Amino acid sequence: MEPIEKLNAHLADALNLMRAAAVLGWDQQTYMPPGGADARAEQLATLSKLAHEHFVSDETGRLLEDAERAVDGTSPDSFEAALVRVVRHDYDLETKLPTALVEAIARETTRAHGVWVKAREQNDYAAFAPTLERIFDLMRQKAEALGYEDRIYDALLDQFEPGMKTAQVAEVFDGLRSELVPFVQQVFARLDAVDHAMLHLPYDVSKQAAFGLEVVKQLGYDFSRGRQDIAVHPFTTNFSINDVRITTRYLPNFLPSALFSSVHEAGHALYEQGGDQSLENTMLAGGVSLGVHESQSRLWENIVGRSKPFWQHFYPLLQKTFPEQLGNVSLDAFYRAINFVSRSLIRVEADEVTYNLHIMLRFEMENDLLEGKLSFKDAPDAWNSKMEQYLGITPPTDREGILQDVHWSSGLIGYFPTYALGTLLSVQYWDKALADVPSIPDDIAQGNFATLLEWLRANIHQHGRKYWPDELTRRVTGEPLQYRSFMRYLRSKYGEIYEL
Repeated sequence: MEPIEKLNAHLADALNLMRAAAVLGWDQQTYMPPGGADARAEQLATLSKLAHEHFVSDETGRLLEDAERAVDGTSPDSFEAALVRVVRHDYDLETKLPTALVEAIARETTRAHGVWVKAREQNDYAAFAPTLERIFDLMRQKAEALGYEDRIYDALLDQFEPGMKTAQVAEVFDGLRSELVPFVQQVFARLDAVDHAMLHLPYDVSKQAAFGLEVVKQLGYDFSRGRQDIAVHPFTTNFSINDVRITTRYLPNFLPSALFSSVHEAGHALYEQGGDQSLENTMLAGGVSLGVHESQSRLWENIVGRSKPFWQHFYPLLQKTFPEQLGNVSLDAFYRAINFVSRSLIRVEADEVTYNLHIMLRFEMENDLLEGKLSFKDAPDAWNSKMEQYLGITPPTDREGILQDVHWSSGLIGYFPTYALGTLLSVQYWDKALADVPSIPDDIAQGNFATLLEWLRANIHQHGRKYWPDELTRRVTGEPLQYRSFMRYLRSKYGEIYEL
């Protein structure tokens, strides 16, 4: 359709500007010297302003109306209808945002990253607090501009999980908490049942890197369309279906950190690399939501990466790589060790059982800070209090507490719930994959990850943003997001490991 072609051609400039900004953002977190922060802030502010102005222009509105008339009466499942639907959604939201606000957010969050990194290194929350307060103020302005009916958080949450409301998240979390907390206490009473000391021995970083690269390559991550680098906080970014990059970080005395970070980020990357090539350079390319995105990373990291079939395949190579540390450790002992449960201070190192409690804490903190129920001065104490309440542990420093995550410095307020939503979805999608292809666990044990990847690509990856998150989940699993499957998975797996 000519109107669709014209709309895509026009929007390509905005997409390319946003991707150029993403390249600079990737460089900022991987290779940029600290002294470049102020200049980078101005560069990203300019690119964000230009992309926003182009996207919300009158020309976009005119071309979008022409495209809407062209697809009227066509199947809603068609590429054209889906594209118009997504562009209209994004256009209606973006036109509500003043260009000056978009520019200000880009500038402030770019500068904030360096402030956060330094504050985290020096355990100096007071140095970061003024910046954090300015970011939350900008996010309030953004939420007010976008509009909301109930909670201010709704407007920000919708940026990451379209259609989801704060009340829905709270309802899911309340139901999950009612079953999860008692189960956590059962496991906590048996923590001495699993020995994980072998994971905390010295592990040569260069050997960790080589093993991790081999793992993600075998999973299906295409290094001809990607690369892995080091970052303070692991992340995935993409500038195209054919340029998707991951990062990790290495701890010389804790083997799982870099390995599972790499597998986690590879899960995100497989989703982006799996988009149908026909979506390239259109608004339909990319993941439909951060919750669905997180389902892919959590599925590969935990359900696959911490499974016994996975290690039936990879453990001989790991033992060969680290014979002194693991040569006399059995597969069963190693499997139990990498699934050990603890009162972890750090979210990204948290186990499957306690992980969602970390997310609930952040969800509550973000709402309280946005609504003015909690002051930024009192935020570290509130954080520590919630950690004690949920996990029975108090961070000894703010570096291990409120300063541990990069997200707030990036302005990603409303993002954290998607980690838990994705964790729940990962089990729902996995269960459906097994129902459709029962051989998947046996294939994994043989080192064949293509069976699972092909199912994910056929059912989730190839569609990009074609379906809204809830619609996609219902199409794939036949039901909406729910926590029951996740709790069954936890009880089965960890009931066996901890002999409950």
